[in-house]
Amino acid sequence: MRIIGGTAKGHAIKSPKGIDTRPTLDRVRESIFNVLAHRGLCGSSVLDLFSGTGAVAIEALSRGAASATAVDFRTGKLILENAMHCRVESKLTILSKKLSQVQYFIENQQFDYIFSDPPYQKGFIQDTINLVENHNLLSQGGIVILEHHKDEVFTTPNTWECIKEQKFGYTMVSYFVKPSERS
Repeated sequence: MRIIGGTAKGHAIKSPKGIDTRPTLDRVRESIFNVLAHRGLCGSSVLDLFSGTGAVAIEALSRGAASATAVDFRTGKLILENAMHCRVESKLTILSKKLSQVQYFIENQQFDYIFSDPPYQKGFIQDTINLVENHNLLSQGGIVILEHHKDEVFTTPNTWECIKEQKFGYTMVSYFVKPSERS
């Protein structure tokens, strides 16, 4: 796996050993960041849930995000190694926590981009949506990017608008925006 763009472009990142973690494929990550390119990452804040290798958070920082928080209860040490290798560790917060514990560590924060790539079909997509909505984690105009199995069923708040869906085999990437309030 490699960082695809920005200041850390071309840097290889390590993946955890074993089959418990399913890193986002480079082509899927590249597609996600191509979709977000017109909105711009410069100066943004990013939350990367079920971060695994930290690739999404590191990619966002490499492309100009001001800060990122990577959450994964198993791979915090690996995420730090990858961030240090890519020289973005000063802008990265790593939370080695389960999703159910995250709210206590990011209370009163909002993020411009929230990524979630949990184990497929285990209910974590709905848990992610509930966390984001119940704790008001998404900034106005912010985007939630959910990577999930194409057959996974979930319900989003009626205040979110689906702006794009992409299919990669059995993997689906869904983009939801929380529209800016209009005066």
